[in-house]
Amino acid sequence: MNGSTLAYLGDAVFELMVRSYVLEHGSKQPDRLHKHATAIVNAASQSAMIAAMQEALSDEETAIYKRGRNSSTATSAKHQSIADYRRATGLEALFGFLYLEGREARMQELFDIGLKALNRDPGTNTDDTDKK
Repeated sequence: MNGSTLAYLGDAVFELMVRSYVLEHGSKQPDRLHKHATAIVNAASQSAMIAAMQEALSDEETAIYKRGRNSSTATSAKHQSIADYRRATGLEALFGFLYLEGREARMQELFDIGLKALNRDPGTNTDDTDKK
């Protein structure tokens, strides 16, 4: 599959992982759920996540990431830098590839590395107001 196709699938996979994370570790109010999810599912955050994952990627995973990052897309970044948008597309391509390969544990491992880069430890609550 080409990088854009992998990114298309990976976008949905990544979104589902983020929504699951937010439900498990954050507020249960819909407006807050959306706020927390969009703080992770945006090009700048995804760019930071893939930067943190770089050293953990295998050669094959790096190649898939680069295929997605370098793919041409019909859409452009809205309110994001082109560089962040391309890195985010690469991350989504990687997650699409891992999903198709049935490597859910590896997806979770990389996702957790990315969350830590965003100062969101997988075992913590994303909304301090819910602790009250």
